[in-house]
Amino acid sequence: MEQSCGWAGSDILKKYHDEEWGVPVHDDRTLFEALILDGAQAGLSWETILKKREGYRSAFDNFDPNIVAYYDDEKAEELRQDAGIVRNRLKIASAIRNAKAFLAVQEEFGSFDAYLWSFVDGQPTVNSWISDDQIPAKTDVSDALSTNLKNRGFSFVGSTIIYAAMQALGLVNDHLVSCSRYSEVAKEER
Repeated sequence: MEQSCGWAGSDILKKYHDEEWGVPVHDDRTLFEALILDGAQAGLSWETILKKREGYRSAFDNFDPNIVAYYDDEKAEELRQDAGIVRNRLKIASAIRNAKAFLAVQEEFGSFDAYLWSFVDGQPTVNSWISDDQIPAKTDVSDALSTNLKNRGFSFVGSTIIYAAMQALGLVNDHLVSCSRYSEVAKEER
């Protein structure tokens, strides 16, 4: 029987763990989606966000930052009424603000991918954790990335949120060494 990381206890979390979590991502739209969803997750469970992911994709124009950046007050109010997403006013405003900042990063670096992966020198950091309690909530790299994002106008990008995104997007391989995905994600590319 294949072994998973301890946090992948429910069906939806196991599917996410087995198919997505930790696989290196280089597609800007997927990176933008992760940034918005990780910010939306603040104070909530990741399972809640995964259950709402399709609602987010529909509500946020499939996470096209070129569209989201131009949402107006009317659209923001429409989003606050959408039961398919987390209807928190600050998180919705943050998604719109982050889309604008995301476009500015793309303009400066050519892609958000180039910017983001520069924080790990273009290669995933591979850890060798034996138990979940060894995995940090944040690191010096997530601190630096969080500070840089904040200085660029992003919000809901605290170091803990950013470290979770780094794990999910494969910048860090934090699968436990006993997890069947530990060595597999090193071979995968998106």
